[in-house]
Amino acid sequence: MTSPPLYQQIRQHLLDKIQCGDWQLNHQIPTEERLAKDFGVSRMTANKAIRDLVQQGYLVRQPGVGTFVTDRKVESSLVEVYNIAEEVLSRGHRYSNKVITQEAIEADDEVALRLGVRLGSRVFHTLLVHYENDIPIQLENRYVNPRWVPDYLDTDFSRHTPNEVLVAACPITDMEHIVEAVLVDEQTAKWLSIDTQTPCLSMVRRTWSDEHLISYARLLHPGDRYKLRSSLQRKTA
Repeated sequence: MTSPPLYQQIRQHLLDKIQCGDWQLNHQIPTEERLAKDFGVSRMTANKAIRDLVQQGYLVRQPGVGTFVTDRKVESSLVEVYNIAEEVLSRGHRYSNKVITQEAIEADDEVALRLGVRLGSRVFHTLLVHYENDIPIQLENRYVNPRWVPDYLDTDFSRHTPNEVLVAACPITDMEHIVEAVLVDEQTAKWLSIDTQTPCLSMVRRTWSDEHLISYARLLHPGDRYKLRSSLQRKTA
């Protein structure tokens, strides 16, 4: 049996320390130099192991200080659109959802404005709760223009997420995000298994495929279970 690459062995060693509780929140992990010496590898190899865990939200770097165990809330990117089921599974956790609403409706003022259709137009509407290890992490309230995804409501959403269906039908080329902190009503709090005084992150997302506005969604996340990430890589000529 082939041994895993050395950086994966280091990564697993660090992850084991975190997951078994030896290294608690804010614990400073060994430096790259120390890990390289202990495992008999180059600093580049040790760096790759640490970088993987930083990207997955287990560690955070503080320039000039060190690398520390961080509060690993569920995390999503603000600059890319991922399938939430794949995000959960990538963390080694169990994904599930509950479909609350799956219907065709007439667009009211807000939906018509956000989705770029006429008031009263027929649009598709779904409301789902997404779970990670049976804990609600997102309430997805989505409206879809049936002109571009006519079979949307035929989907078995227990097997395919709305994102998965939309991307397959209309590859995303552009998107818009508006994020704010909100408090929710009693019904929403019940769906998310939180108190009405628990702050939530609200993300309004609109997605386009070429020039076509495909979908408008309001995504609600319990603030104590979720964080949003945005990063910009500077490219040099």
